[in-house]
Formats: sequence, structure tokens, C-alpha cells
Amino acid sequence: MKIQPLGDRVVIKPLAEESKTKSGIIIPDTAKEKSQKGKVVAVGKGKYDDGKLNPLTVKLGDTVLYKEYGGDEFKLDGEEVIILKEEDILAILE
Repeated sequence: MKIQPLGDRVVIKPLAEESKTKSGIIIPDTAKEKSQKGKVVAVGKGKYDDGKLNPLTVKLGDTVLYKEYGGDEFKLDGEEVIILKEEDILAILE
């Protein structure tokens, strides 16, 4: 998959949610919540502020938490990805 987001946009591949709880209860597909965790697969160059390019904080391979309704979902090469602005990313997970 080749994609280059523009400006301060980031492409994220959502990570699958757990299919059972810590206590062993299996969660049916109809009850699963939409994932808000994903892996960064592409980043833009950054955005200009007062004529100066400010690079993005996130980088390729980072695992991040993002807003539930942030960004736009697309299918690329049969895989679901989300393109969103860096400001819609809430945290980088370590």
C-alpha cells in the first residue's frame, strides 16, 4: 500500500479489539465497540505556521489512540485505514 497524506494528516490502520474479556467472556461481533487504537502507516510532512514548517509529532510505526469520530475511513488494497489530522490523535502508546 502506497499513500502519502498531505500536510498534518496521518494514515492509521485500526487494531482489532479483543474478542473476549479478561475474565474469559466472549464478546459477540454485534456488541464490540469500534476500535480507537491503531498503528501509524503514513504521515504527512507537517503544517506551516508563520511560514515555518512544523513536522508532526507522530511517526511511522507508532501505536496511537484517536478520537472515535475523527477522520475518514477508506479501504486501500482491501484493508481499512483512517486518514485524520494529527490534532485528532489523543496519545501515543509506548
